[in-house]
Amino acid sequence: MNNSAQMSTIGDITTWYSGGTPSRARSDYWSGDIPWISAFTLKDAEINTSDQFLTPEAVAAGSRMAPLGSTLLLVRGSALHNVIRAGMVTSPVAFNQDVKALVPKRGVVPKYLTHVIRGNEHELLKLVTSSGNTAGVLDTNVVQAFEIYLPNEHDQRRLVEAFDDVDKLIATLERLITKKQAIKQGLMQQLLTGKIRLPGFAGQWNDVVLGDHVSYIKTVALSRAQLDNVSSIRYLHYGDIHTRNSVRLNAATEDMPRASHLLVGSAGILRVGDLVFADASEDPAGVGKSVEIASVPEDGVVPGLHTIAARFNKSVLADGFKAYLQYIPTFRESLLRLAAGTKVLATTRSYISSISISLPHVDEQRAIAQVIMDADEEIDRLQIRLSKAKAIKQGMMQELLTGRTRLPVMEPAS
Repeated sequence: MNNSAQMSTIGDITTWYSGGTPSRARSDYWSGDIPWISAFTLKDAEINTSDQFLTPEAVAAGSRMAPLGSTLLLVRGSALHNVIRAGMVTSPVAFNQDVKALVPKRGVVPKYLTHVIRGNEHELLKLVTSSGNTAGVLDTNVVQAFEIYLPNEHDQRRLVEAFDDVDKLIATLERLITKKQAIKQGLMQQLLTGKIRLPGFAGQWNDVVLGDHVSYIKTVALSRAQLDNVSSIRYLHYGDIHTRNSVRLNAATEDMPRASHLLVGSAGILRVGDLVFADASEDPAGVGKSVEIASVPEDGVVPGLHTIAARFNKSVLADGFKAYLQYIPTFRESLLRLAAGTKVLATTRSYISSISISLPHVDEQRAIAQVIMDADEEIDRLQIRLSKAKAIKQGMMQELLTGRTRLPVMEPAS
């Protein structure tokens, strides 16, 4: 980049407009085709649609159209405590009073403005204050005084192209992950119910009452305050089951809370193949959530607060397959039915033991588990690539949008 780059303020390079909310009492105002942007729908880098739509009369009566190419910036909302929401308007939309439209002045590339605001998220979040109802607030005067790096138009466009290339990679990976997750979901629905059989398996599935083939391991209820990161015994808390994406826990290698021998007392020590359930959920989606122990550390791992640790007969439920018990429709439906009517949806030992499900021979279980694990591993690899791409973009923005690092000067072709 050349020396024409300079520092400027957001206020110096933009003109600001406020939006509004038409009367909710006029239902006819809310039956149009003009997207109306609020904190709920201002999430992406490009803004073109919403979950609510206005008529032209509604816009004239109480809202405003955002100029194409402007950047919409959320200035009031609970989301501001965690993230700066800004996106460039790419098709006609209206917006509400919690959002400002920043129209770039001459010499400012519209998409560069969006990138520079999103790229300064860390610093802008420091400017967020709280209102009386806990909503975050970005004072417009403070934002307008915020300094940004402003190269010339040519270099702004080069920066936008660089960021767009990374954004395309991120979008491609996100679409691929969504596709692979849908394929995996379909696989589980077919394989875990016997609707599709893997090659080489044709034996009959048998109905099994789980309680006839399980023993339960003693848990120990410790609060987070009683745990540490230096004691030798790993501790599996129900909250860590609910927040996991993986259905298997490699306790020997994963970072886990720890507890002292004195506090653990006579709690049971988990073994490879044990299945540990969270015993309560406020959300139906969390009912039956569990992890299978895939490895254990030398000093042991114990089941903790609000968990149920089940040790199934391995000749009935194969290691690896148990992790997917929570996705077998008859198992989940039975747990949901038993938990119905309670404020907190509970899973109990007696509930689990009472359930009857249809299972194939353990050899087929292992084959099914391997297919699903292969799909999981493919998704995991894509997630790692996605995380790396996002980290690269974040690093680029921190360097290039502050002027600390500049794109190389393009030499004319000879």
